[in-house]
Amino acid sequence: MNAETLKRLIRAISDGSRDDLDRLARKIIQGKRDAGQSRLADELDAVLNQAREGRPEPGPDAPRGFRDLPVSRRQREQLASLMPQGELEHSMVLPPDVEGRFARIEREFAARERLGVFGLKPSKKVLLYGPPGCGKSLGAKRLAWNTGLPLMKVRFDALLSSFFGESLANLRTVFDAAKDQPCVLLLDECDFIARSRSGSKDIGEASRIVNMLLQLMEEYEAPGLLVATTNLQDSLDEALFRRFDEVFRLPLPGVAEIDRLIRLTLAGMKVSPHIDWAGVSEVFAGLSAAQVVKVAQGAAKSVVLANQKTVEEQHLRDALAEARTRPLE
Repeated sequence: MNAETLKRLIRAISDGSRDDLDRLARKIIQGKRDAGQSRLADELDAVLNQAREGRPEPGPDAPRGFRDLPVSRRQREQLASLMPQGELEHSMVLPPDVEGRFARIEREFAARERLGVFGLKPSKKVLLYGPPGCGKSLGAKRLAWNTGLPLMKVRFDALLSSFFGESLANLRTVFDAAKDQPCVLLLDECDFIARSRSGSKDIGEASRIVNMLLQLMEEYEAPGLLVATTNLQDSLDEALFRRFDEVFRLPLPGVAEIDRLIRLTLAGMKVSPHIDWAGVSEVFAGLSAAQVVKVAQGAAKSVVLANQKTVEEQHLRDALAEARTRPLE
């Protein structure tokens, strides 16, 4: 098995892609047959066919996207992974102004037909930016949950190709798929393909990909939502910002958000009534929402492992001190 096939196999396993695994299995079997190992190829073929016969077919209520995810033309590799609406995380703790902007997008989507009567269009293209761990990807999942849409996340590793023009074709294939089925199309960490063209010496494929992305966003009329996220606002192409209906920053949590995040994380534990929540929230200041949750979980674990029953303030402070001795993700 060559290195490229091995990489595709690992990606297919990590994504749980049945179609990709089937195609790779067929390719491996054909490779054995071409190498003169016909008996082994026949045995592998029989194993694969037996496994496929035992698989249940997707039910009639299964999202169409599970059957029709976009694939690349050359490798027939899935260009996106799809998360059904029922599997989405969606609980977020946000400042009131940011919460209001999310809620506005969701209300506009729900009222899209009424808006259309007056010639108005809902906001459908959203850019979320901010520091790592502030909830950008979670924001996309929340929008999918509250609009009742599945989430289709673009796989940039599969989309980009070394063959001339193939990356552009793959990108268009993804956008075409979003037109055929309502979904939240997620371009997570979109700076991977949308870096600014100004000041760059690259006038080749990378610049053409940005141009194609700008064109596809300009033409975007899919029935769902397009959500892009980035940690690096300043590195994105300026023309990209004009294509979005909504652009807003997800900030680090303030004292009020930190307090609520810790309390929610410890909701299943007995918590001391003597905790100085304001003081605890202040020492947690500067952490991302993901980091706050991780430290609070660390405090809860230490209580369980010590066979104690109550989370005390010192558990939280100790967990934070321990976390700061190593890089916080």
